[in-house]
Amino acid sequence: MTTASVAGRLRHRLSELFRHPEFRLGAREISGVAPGLAAWGLMTGVAMVNSGMSVLEAVAMTLLVFAGSSQLAAIPLIAASAPVWVILVAGFCVNLRFVVFSAHLRSYVMHLPRSVRLLAGYLSTDMTYVLFVRRFSQPPVGAAQRQAQLAYLAGNGSLNWLSWQVSSLLGIALAQWIPVSWGLGFAGILALIGMSCSLASTPMRRISAGVAGAAAVAAFALPFKLNIVVAIAAAVALCLMLESPAPPDRRPHA
Repeated sequence: MTTASVAGRLRHRLSELFRHPEFRLGAREISGVAPGLAAWGLMTGVAMVNSGMSVLEAVAMTLLVFAGSSQLAAIPLIAASAPVWVILVAGFCVNLRFVVFSAHLRSYVMHLPRSVRLLAGYLSTDMTYVLFVRRFSQPPVGAAQRQAQLAYLAGNGSLNWLSWQVSSLLGIALAQWIPVSWGLGFAGILALIGMSCSLASTPMRRISAGVAGAAAVAAFALPFKLNIVVAIAAAVALCLMLESPAPPDRRPHA
């Protein structure tokens, strides 16, 4: 197969995704929280420059890392000239929640080529995950469902990425005129809280969310944002204890 034919097939696949109704739906649903995330990205860009990073370093970080909470955890460590391994550990701990996300999404995306899975992983954020699992509660069955879910994920993730990058780059450009004390990044946190509350639709989810929040606050003094890991572990452990096991099959065997 020639390079031209491969490029042609790729353009055809992308065109199908862009025209799919789920692509527009995914973009429309993420647009509701995009302003809050944009404010968070704006302040992240400002924080990177104000911490002493050069414009080139800040632009490279926002394009390559694309993880607001991890960036904000690493920025003060970079400014303090902390060892590289400390910065990496901090970013790893803050982003441990994506291990849970990826484990859940595995059955949704394993049919995709590795390159597409890597791109989906790069574009995945808290909001894209939350909106995706709310839209699709079950893995795809059949080619039509696979195409619909991929189109939704593409529309959701691409607009979210664009919103973050534009706002973060704008924050880098306007860092001298926007003080961090404005606290615009809190708008992104409010957006996450609002979306999380909308997902607490069952008693088990509400209990696990409450336990996770309480554990995160109780362990706030831990270094490297390890309180997030504690919160996840506490919520998962509680759900495993409270979840009712399926009753054993008592029918006589033939």
